[in-house]
Amino acid sequence: MSAPRVLVAGIGNIFLGDDAFGVEVVQRLLRRPQPDGVRIVDFGIRGFDLAYALLEQRGVVILVDAVSRGAEPGTLFVIEADTSPGDGPAPEIQAHSMTPAAVFHLIRSMGEEPPARVLVVGCEPATFGPEELGQMGLSDAVAAALPGAVEMVEQLVAESLGVVQGGGGRGEAPREGARERPVEEAPSHA
Repeated sequence: MSAPRVLVAGIGNIFLGDDAFGVEVVQRLLRRPQPDGVRIVDFGIRGFDLAYALLEQRGVVILVDAVSRGAEPGTLFVIEADTSPGDGPAPEIQAHSMTPAAVFHLIRSMGEEPPARVLVVGCEPATFGPEELGQMGLSDAVAAALPGAVEMVEQLVAESLGVVQGGGGRGEAPREGARERPVEEAPSHA
């Protein structure tokens, strides 16, 4: 079987409150029909599994994750991830808590390059970090953002496959509940 043209990867820990955002979005996507050429996977905290999946991926990757950027909790955004090697120290590689930067570093340590195009669909968390350990369930603000995040991912998938969808596309009004911001460059640590 050939690699999918688009890989949608949910990232997060269901035992850390809003860190489960990526997992929740992917679980919703898995219950919906998707076009051919799309693979949707709940990677959770399995960073090594994500790294190996990216080794096989030659198309677009869409990572879905809770990312703290200082915005209002529940704010959705799309970041064009910087997969280039950073100038700073190598990110720490841990089997069950790797950032995307650490995953890209791991791929390079295997003598490979990460996929050329990686997008991050992120949500500003209300609760985030190790102090949330054992806290299951999303905050109200992040839970309310789930439908918009699903729509956002589906729109990015359609654009990546060259499929035109109504509502939310470029030059069209966003679908109800979808909050979009322009694709941004991510800092090298994202």
